[in-house]
Amino acid sequence: MKKEWFKEYSECLNRDMEFMVYGHAGQPMLVFPSQDGRYFDFENNGMIATIEHLIDQGRIQLFCCDSIDQESWSAKGADNRHRTYIHEQWFYYIVNELVPRIFEINYYGNGESYARGIYTTGCSMGASHALNFMLRKPDIFIGTIALSGYYDSDLFFDNYHDEILYRNSPIQYLHGMNYDHPYVEMYRHSHIVLCTGQGAWEDDMIRSTARMKELFEYKDIPAWVDFWGYDVDHDWPWWRIQFPYFVERVV
Repeated sequence: MKKEWFKEYSECLNRDMEFMVYGHAGQPMLVFPSQDGRYFDFENNGMIATIEHLIDQGRIQLFCCDSIDQESWSAKGADNRHRTYIHEQWFYYIVNELVPRIFEINYYGNGESYARGIYTTGCSMGASHALNFMLRKPDIFIGTIALSGYYDSDLFFDNYHDEILYRNSPIQYLHGMNYDHPYVEMYRHSHIVLCTGQGAWEDDMIRSTARMKELFEYKDIPAWVDFWGYDVDHDWPWWRIQFPYFVERVV
């Protein structure tokens, strides 16, 4: 399996940012780390190994990015306006700086053939980011596999609200979108998977995922929303089972 590490300066964040690429070709998939995580966590938790055969076959190419959650979603007690600002700068980094690099690297690996778009994925907060990025930029991100995500801001920001936070809270902005919004029509042609277990540490995720299911149904957006069993916990052993299961069927 081809594996490459990159460290590149971000103008949006005024710092070096790192990412890892797994595979030589195939459908590009952007992997968001779980809360406060790093680009190497997906591999270290055994997730890469679950689809290594697809990577080796040139069907999937994974791009694992870094998060700045410790300055934004996790930074309770810090200035809320700065927390949302720095998250939005990270959004711009991903969309305006990392995405072009993903397409560039993938283009040469695919024999100079452009990918139609990028899938997103992640576990826990990585799933929250994965769905949010896909819904905010459906012209770039054509599908998502979000495992055990939470899709609103209240757990992290309590009663605080601003316009940036609204733009990063899928439950809020999807509720606010008109049925005939252009993005809603684009969502209807995307591949959207949300999954959560119903075991330990999944109560908030069950509630949030159920609300997303309602919103998708209200807007006639076909999404695969899957609730696994009461023994399925919010933890890596189950995500290692869920991830290849959905990748094999969706990507």
